[in-house]
Amino acid sequence: MAAASSSSLIISSIPLSSSIKQVSIPIFHYPINSSTKQSSLHKLINPSHTTTRNTKTLIVRAAEYKFPDPIPEFSEAETEKFRDHLIEKLSKKDVFEDSVDQVVEICTEIFAKFMNEEYGGPGTLLVDPFWEMADTINESELPGGPQAARAAVKWAQDHVDNDWKEWNEN
Repeated sequence: MAAASSSSLIISSIPLSSSIKQVSIPIFHYPINSSTKQSSLHKLINPSHTTTRNTKTLIVRAAEYKFPDPIPEFSEAETEKFRDHLIEKLSKKDVFEDSVDQVVEICTEIFAKFMNEEYGGPGTLLVDPFWEMADTINESELPGGPQAARAAVKWAQDHVDNDWKEWNEN
């Protein structure tokens, strides 16, 4: 009887500490027979391959990066731009009927809270406040929750990170 070739996948973890919490990164060991040593699979999962070390280094660096705290002056200025844009954008839509001011007020209040408490520069713009906008508008039985949230998130994606960069260049 010929010997069957078998392969096994062994998963182990290497604990890496950061200043915030303990992080465990899985490392995959996959024995490869000589006929497949040059395969791309081998290059991707072999722990001695340099990309694995580079990946660990990147993960450690990402875990250690601390985003800056929100800047109150920036938050205030950006919230005013946001409010002005929403008034202009939503006033053009029939969906909101006579509720434009109420819808804009809800969106602006939620956006301002996020900017003052959470936003710390590029990479920290979250979708949560925009979901909250749509939910709050719908719960208030006002028209156009999804449309207002979509207009708000579109503006934020196009402007907030760029405005932050410009603000911090000066």
